[in-house]
Amino acid sequence: MKNKKLLLTIIALIAALAVPLIIKAPYQLHMVILILIWATIGTAWNLLGGYGGQVSFGHAAFFGIGAYSAGMLNLYLEVSPWWGLLLGPIAATMIAYPIGLICFRLRGPYFALAMLALGEIFRILFTNLSVTNGAQGILIMPEITSKVFYYYIGLAILALTIMTTYKIVNSKIGYYLVSIREDQDAATSLGIPTTTYKIIALLPSAFFTGLVGAFYMNYVSFIDPKIAFNLVNVSIMIILVVMLGGPATTWGPTIGAAIYIILGELFRATLGAANVLVFGMLVCIIIMFMPNGIIGALTNLGRLLRQKKGWPGGTKHESI
Repeated sequence: MKNKKLLLTIIALIAALAVPLIIKAPYQLHMVILILIWATIGTAWNLLGGYGGQVSFGHAAFFGIGAYSAGMLNLYLEVSPWWGLLLGPIAATMIAYPIGLICFRLRGPYFALAMLALGEIFRILFTNLSVTNGAQGILIMPEITSKVFYYYIGLAILALTIMTTYKIVNSKIGYYLVSIREDQDAATSLGIPTTTYKIIALLPSAFFTGLVGAFYMNYVSFIDPKIAFNLVNVSIMIILVVMLGGPATTWGPTIGAAIYIILGELFRATLGAANVLVFGMLVCIIIMFMPNGIIGALTNLGRLLRQKKGWPGGTKHESI
């Protein structure tokens, strides 16, 4: 099984590296870069929300901090905004730590509402602060215009995020996070310091979200509070990406991001103003009938096929 997964991973990596050789149209490559961006943010959120069960509506705060870190470096210090790929994730992680100490005192919907308020607080704050250039935002001159370059940088960031998340999930930390998600009271009774491990999940989640924010700033060359700290277009979209692909799965956020970006663009081109309604209905149907996402639905289908054929893992062997 491990060899099979390794082989599939190598094949997927080779295919990903070959994408710019196949897709040469700038607009289509732009769509692929957007998929990489949202797949990375979704994977980062999945560590906290999918495996840890802590549904955060405030990840736009970490995304915005990363983006503004890159922009403000260029605006005030006149250094390359690419240094924001170092400063952005560090700043987001430093902000995440005290936020975790405060918000993880809450559970369930109360935690979700607290994180939602966090994103709005940062949006209002960055809109009214002169040091962040207020509502006007920050515009930079892009140093690199090649979309192929941005594609490979985005792919490297996604690969790093997936590998880091996979290592964490398959360690003791990952098992503790799942136990907290399933029953926090039971985990506490077993001596697991739940707040500590939730913070441990939050920090890398914020780190990679801030990293993508800095990359996004370099890619689009403009950011303002309405874009960076947007509740619907950032925080909620991250959750939809994960739910579509499959929460608590390695490749779910990537699949969800691909579906979200491709279908969203397809509906926008064919349905015009009605695309938001139709796309929203489609997402609701998928979540209602596939609560574990597409990966979860495929896993359940494979399990049913094994049961019918009497393969290992089916009911025939379980009843012995």
